[in-house]
Amino acid sequence: MLTSKQRAYLRSLSNKLEPIFQIGKGGINENQLKQIDDALEKRELVKVHVLENSLLDTYAVCNEVADRIGAEPVQVIGKKFIIYKESKENKTIDLRQAK
Repeated sequence: MLTSKQRAYLRSLSNKLEPIFQIGKGGINENQLKQIDDALEKRELVKVHVLENSLLDTYAVCNEVADRIGAEPVQVIGKKFIIYKESKENKTIDLRQAK
């Protein structure tokens, strides 16, 4: 579970990130979850865009993706959300810096 200071630190890091995944009207499938999980292992912080033609709620999608892959939701803004998962082998983000 992230503290509010850690969440704020991760939000500041995510400002320069572009969404690397899109979720459309087909919803979330296992292949997308695997790709997001692999990206989190490499980057630790990922931004995802829920397309406008999708009738899915962004908060619900964010929470479902985070729950299914064991990540932490960081922020939801409009149709984009950010999730964080600590990498096992490629640690680049030090949450101790969150002050």
